[in-house]
Amino acid sequence: MLTVTFIEHDGTTHRVPAPTERTLMQIAVDNAVPGILGDCGGSCSCATCHGYVHPQWADRLPPVSETEAFMLEGVPEPRGNSRLCCQIKMRPELDGVVVQLPQEQV
Repeated sequence: MLTVTFIEHDGTTHRVPAPTERTLMQIAVDNAVPGILGDCGGSCSCATCHGYVHPQWADRLPPVSETEAFMLEGVPEPRGNSRLCCQIKMRPELDGVVVQLPQEQV
């Protein structure tokens, strides 16, 4: 089984199983990872699944869509590696991906 590691703002780490074709948001919610809310259910309209994908994974991620970029403009602490977890589907090449979670989603 593939895995994703979510790191809460305080450093607490959650290494969870990650079925292919599930989004990182769905995987976090399925595993009760604190800090990923997914209020809109994955429709890219709320940004409550904001995370910082570690830069080493950047070249394996899908490009940021116009809608995602617009939603990221409204997050409290955007960074160059900010992504909405609802927009990233798990694939074999993402096995082991690491996502840091922002403090504002506690």
